[in-house]
Amino acid sequence: AQTGTGKTAAFLLACFQYLLDNPPDERRKATQPRASMLAPTRELAIQIHKDAEVLGRHTGFKLGLVFGGTGYDQQRKMLEDGIDILIGTPGRLIDYFKQNIFDLNAIQVMVLDEADRMFDLGFIKDIRYLMRRMPKPEQRLGMLFSATLSYRVTELAYEHMNEPELLKVETEQVTADRVVQTVYYPANDEKLPLLIGILRGIEEGRVMVFANTRAATDRVDRTLNANGIHAAAMSGRVPQKKRQTLLRRFHDGEIPVLVATDVAARGLHIPDVTHVINFDLPQDAEDYVHRIGRTARLGAKGEAISFACENYAFHLPEIEEFIGYAIPVEQASAEQMPEIERPPPPPKRDRGRGRGGRRPQGRGRDRRSRGSSAGGDPAPAGQKKRRRRRRKPRTAE
Repeated sequence: AQTGTGKTAAFLLACFQYLLDNPPDERRKATQPRASMLAPTRELAIQIHKDAEVLGRHTGFKLGLVFGGTGYDQQRKMLEDGIDILIGTPGRLIDYFKQNIFDLNAIQVMVLDEADRMFDLGFIKDIRYLMRRMPKPEQRLGMLFSATLSYRVTELAYEHMNEPELLKVETEQVTADRVVQTVYYPANDEKLPLLIGILRGIEEGRVMVFANTRAATDRVDRTLNANGIHAAAMSGRVPQKKRQTLLRRFHDGEIPVLVATDVAARGLHIPDVTHVINFDLPQDAEDYVHRIGRTARLGAKGEAISFACENYAFHLPEIEEFIGYAIPVEQASAEQMPEIERPPPPPKRDRGRGRGGRRPQGRGRDRRSRGSSAGGDPAPAGQKKRRRRRRKPRTAE
């Protein structure tokens, strides 16, 4: 099913009910979780944990959240103290697993969320590593969720699940009625003025702007703020703590515009996102569906605006074929193309030694000073080092 259809609540409620109906083995240890829920990103794992706390507050289950980038010792202690339901990302889980902090022998429920994204991010080997250390598929409940069902995802399901049943929600039933989609055809140098013009026309709401690269998110963020639009950029370069702060401020309405790469396009449930703007058209048609799925969640309405510029317009036919219809074209008005202030260039980052930075004086390898006299003193400045020619060995006549 596509994003925003309630997949998280579906597998959480199913997991809780299964664990309540099937008590664990009496020999189970505290460091043996009963359920494992794997997510491709930290943000998605955190969101699943928050939803689990709300939906499972009366079940008595101990929840554990594990992800990289922060809280290593705290998460380790939490696992050592014992949990019932383990939620996390594959990398950090494998780290603790190989240290024998916990094991997966008592797993009764296995959930894999955003399976297609696991492939995209290169986590599938980690997923298989963990699944092969759980009880056999016929001895546990397995649930796999994916916004798109590719051949790779189907193969994974049949490899690690016991004759799974397929439930599929068609794309048109999810997005067409509740998301108003439009596309503009700006030139590359018209995209920023058009974006600012559109944002100034939005009186209220939360807006997510998607770009394809970190450099583009930074440029858009700086330009918006230079023109009086409070925005923040979020990409894989942003540290975890700052990323969580940005999401909280966006959720609370302190930041009306969030500029992001696709790292934020999956699994984030931020209520009342009214507009999604594709500053860059995604290069993958599936990512288009994931992006616009940030709005119109759980029955709400939203608007998705895309820029088909010179660099990315050729991806539009693939997107329209994937969703099954042509996106209506909108013409930019004069009010939507204002004169804008250009932000100052960003400060140059000190790349450091070994990455283009200058070597500290006195520590570099100066080839001219490596030659020395018999006494070990360096050759005088300006004097060329004489190269000794090796004589060819004489051959017998």
